[in-house]
Amino acid sequence: METVTLGRTGITVNKNGFGALPIQRISREDAVALVRKAYDAGIRFFDTARFYTDSEEKLGEAFDGIREKVFLATKTAAADAGEFREQLATSLCNLRTDYIDLYQFHNPSFCPKPGDGSGLYEAMEEAKAEGKIRHIGITNHRLAVAEEAVESGLYETLQFPFCYLATERDLALVEKCRDAGMGFIAMKALSGGLITNSAAAYAFLAQYDNVLPIWGVQRESELDEFLSYIEKPPVMTEELRALIERDKEELSGEFCRGCGYCMPCPAGIEINNCARMSLLLRRSPSALQLTKEVQEKMKKIEDCLHCGQCSGKCPYGLDTPALLQKNYEDYKSVLAGEVVV
Repeated sequence: METVTLGRTGITVNKNGFGALPIQRISREDAVALVRKAYDAGIRFFDTARFYTDSEEKLGEAFDGIREKVFLATKTAAADAGEFREQLATSLCNLRTDYIDLYQFHNPSFCPKPGDGSGLYEAMEEAKAEGKIRHIGITNHRLAVAEEAVESGLYETLQFPFCYLATERDLALVEKCRDAGMGFIAMKALSGGLITNSAAAYAFLAQYDNVLPIWGVQRESELDEFLSYIEKPPVMTEELRALIERDKEELSGEFCRGCGYCMPCPAGIEINNCARMSLLLRRSPSALQLTKEVQEKMKKIEDCLHCGQCSGKCPYGLDTPALLQKNYEDYKSVLAGEVVV
């Protein structure tokens, strides 16, 4: 069993974290059963957020009575100290606990620091002094904010998108965290579903002994796949290297990661899926993307207001309206049989 220690937190767990965002999409009964199965198999790190609707409540029920045997990480998107305290109180209640192992600022547009006027970091320190949280972390999709967080020395962990599509700057960020004694939690290890070979994804991340991947799990079959890697972790082979290189070539350049921070759209467009439809058509069973329901979602692109809200909120700086239009044209070509997928 491979383990990883999250920097100076001292938290040491199996190198398979459970990303609890997807369990908000399934019933409470199914979610609790899924989470408990993960625990029974040896997974000990579970990541959620106040932003993930009822995900915290489902984890709270799953770990009622065995709270001290797991590490719970959650997040706040509070804009000020007052909201911070409210969200923390809600998370503690939902998780049925009196402390949170790792409390993280959830993708802030800036790096919270003492004296910045927001009061956020001071509220975080106060909560830690009160014993309500044990470690302070930050999550982000913006490299500049992530790098500033590492350089600040204020944070014990960083959660950031990291997979085998990583840039040189992303790789340097992982090393900066190692040098700073800062834990690195890898989200989007499957790039929002665009990476379809989990063994390759796992083998890549296994090369970094300071990185803890958190896998977003919604179905038991998905969980079983990752659980199989606990006893038999995939290793990097020439075959997997070749697959990774092919994927990097196909997915190079600008593409939507499906993070959803551009949502909601004032025109009702499901941007986080529609803006990457061309890739989904080619990297997943195309029939799943050609249903009447998906066709209706794609047609909503015609209602785009070109208001620029989505582009302004995109952490990757994408021209989202242009990307939507490009994907829509491609989609219509597939429907018309002009493109074979």
